[in-house]
Order: sequence, then structure tokens, then C-alpha cells
Amino acid sequence: MAFLVALLAIGGHLIGGMQGMLLFAALGLVMNFAMYWFSDRIALLAHRAREVSPAQAPSLHRIVAQISDRAGIPKPRVYVIPSPSPNAFATGRNPEHAVVAVTEGLMQLLGERELAGVVAHEISHVRNRDILISTIAAAVAGLVSAAGHAIQWSLMFAGRRDDEEGGSMVGALAWAILAPIIAMLIQLAISRSREYGADATGAALCGDPNALANALERLEDSKRVLPYQFAGPATAHMFIVNPMRRGGLATFMDLLSTHPPIEERVRRLRAMRL
Repeated sequence: MAFLVALLAIGGHLIGGMQGMLLFAALGLVMNFAMYWFSDRIALLAHRAREVSPAQAPSLHRIVAQISDRAGIPKPRVYVIPSPSPNAFATGRNPEHAVVAVTEGLMQLLGERELAGVVAHEISHVRNRDILISTIAAAVAGLVSAAGHAIQWSLMFAGRRDDEEGGSMVGALAWAILAPIIAMLIQLAISRSREYGADATGAALCGDPNALANALERLEDSKRVLPYQFAGPATAHMFIVNPMRRGGLATFMDLLSTHPPIEERVRRLRAMRL
């Protein structure tokens, strides 16, 4: 996270010295605040999620209440996504405004034991403040990428000639090319690390690592048959299983994924001893 902010500050300094650095820092703060405050509503609207009452989904509400009580946080609101593809995510700017959203396909596919594992994973994201961390990382990385593209276009038409300005242009161009790539890789690494953390915390909360491991395997298998129709890169990192990633063995491309390989997540869970 610190490195992402540093990338942003360096870019601002290369473009406009101290004033540019302060401007980029201010833009980062505004972007982070907006994403922090409104990201939950944007995500729920994007996935057509609707809030359900305890009367409409009694088992799901009971499991959410039990796990959140063990986690020591307020019970999140419960939403259902109208999709046959099994998946789930959590959102909300803090534990007092948290939401757990699951697809219709998830409730149809999993029994209570496995469903409890998935809910525990999502509530772990809430308790560990992963939603805040991921939102800020995505916002800063997105701002770095946008700034990089803007710098590249501005330098194409700058027309500067003297040596001092030429040196500054070379540094700015190098930052504009490399910084967005580095920022993206850092953001993805943060997302993958938070998934491992939520797996471990979720397994401890539900007291059954194998239940979560079984659920992950079933979700990954089902995703190949029932692709998620609302999938998009902006919110893919929020889900327990990446709705955009194909199954298979871990490869170099996993470095470009928001989620760790399912095989490695399952291996770690089955190796846990509670």
C-alpha cells in the first residue's frame, strides 16, 4: 500500500515538482474517500443484488448471525444475487455497514456446512478490514494507471527540446510506462494475500477448514458449467472465487489474477489443524 502511494507521489513530482506531488496526493485522497464511501452501493447495483429478510432466507440469516457473533462484529445485511452461478462477496465501508451477498446458485448448490464456510470467509473480509484495503488499493492503482496514460499523451505533444527538460521528460515517460504495470501487480498481490487471510480466518470462525475447502472446489467446478453473467474486472476481486478466471493448474498467469489458485487455497485449508 505504501509503495502504491509512493508511485503516485513520484509521478506527481516528475510532472510538476512539489505542486504536482501535492496535487496527485489530493486526487488520491478524494478518489479513496469516494470509493470508500460509495463502493458498496455501486457493487450491489452492478450485480443486481436485492436485500432479503429472515423470513425469505431463514437458513442464510441464521448462519450469518452465528458467524458474525463469533467474529465479534454486528450482523451484516444479507443480499441475494439473481444468478445460477454459485459465488459470494462481502462489501461495506466498515463492520457497522457491511453486506454479505450470495448468489441463488450458491444457496442451491451448497449444504449448510459448506455454506457456513463461505459465509465465514466473507465475514472474515469484513472483520479483517479487507474491503477497505482492497478498495483503496484499487483506487490508487487506477489513479496511477490513468495518470500514466495522461502523461504519455501529454509528452507526445509537449515538444520540449532543451537537455534539462528532456531529462525530465525521459523520467516522466519511464514512470508513465512502468508505474501502471507495477501498481497493477501490487494491487493483485494485495488481493491474493487477503484471500489467503480470509480463508484462514474463515476456517477458524466456522471451525471446519474442510467445509470451506470443499465449497471452493465445488464453486470452481460449477463456474465452468455456469459462468457468472455479471462478471467484470472492476469487482472480480470481491468474490470468493474469481468469476472471470478459468479453472486449471497454477501458471505464471496467476500473477495477473485477483485470486490465488484454488488448488493452493484448498491445500492450505486441508493442512490446517484447529
